[in-house]
Amino acid sequence: MDFGLILVVLGGFLLGGAWSIWRADSETAGRTGPQVVFAVILLLAALLATASGILRLV
Repeated sequence: MDFGLILVVLGGFLLGGAWSIWRADSETAGRTGPQVVFAVILLLAALLATASGILRLV
């Protein structure tokens, strides 16, 4: 299996994790600060993994 494909799949999992954390907000208080920070970090990691995987496939 090619390493680029593994990175693209990892990026998809990280993107799903970021989406899951973003959606897990309280109905009354909204999103907390650490929740937003962790979701943004996961989103950036997902984008980097996906971009590097695509570049390795090309």
